[in-house]
Amino acid sequence: MTTQQISDAQLAGQPAAYWTGVAYEALIAYTRARQAEKGFTQPQFWLLRNLSVNDISPDGAGMSLFELRKAMASYIRPEDDLAVEAEALLERGWLTRDDEDRLWLTAEGEQARVDLARNSPAIRAALHEGIDDKDYVTTLKVLQRLILNAGGPVA
Repeated sequence: MTTQQISDAQLAGQPAAYWTGVAYEALIAYTRARQAEKGFTQPQFWLLRNLSVNDISPDGAGMSLFELRKAMASYIRPEDDLAVEAEALLERGWLTRDDEDRLWLTAEGEQARVDLARNSPAIRAALHEGIDDKDYVTTLKVLQRLILNAGGPVA
């Protein structure tokens, strides 16, 4: 069913949980496909970001896979295997591993993170095509209110 096939009144009665789930899966699939076209995976990008002092890491310190999984708990997907993804980054020379099995970002990995981040605006632009910022903000505010009404956290 598409939104063009039903009236606004019918759409207003649709369950938000269904549509947010469909949107989530479609957005993740689209994003991951665009990243794969560029030769990397979303979990690889997250690893680089979480280890970079210029991004998510507060201090640039190395982290174990356990610590990285914990840091990514709110967005990592069940099928994401960080051990496999980290091995790929180790082979590329974007990460190193110390004697305590902690992963560290290399200079090449930091440059890769910067280069890979350049793909994000094009992905966002494609996903936001035909949606003005005012409508987008309204949508997010509505979603935040739904989350709040359901007793969930609103960041």
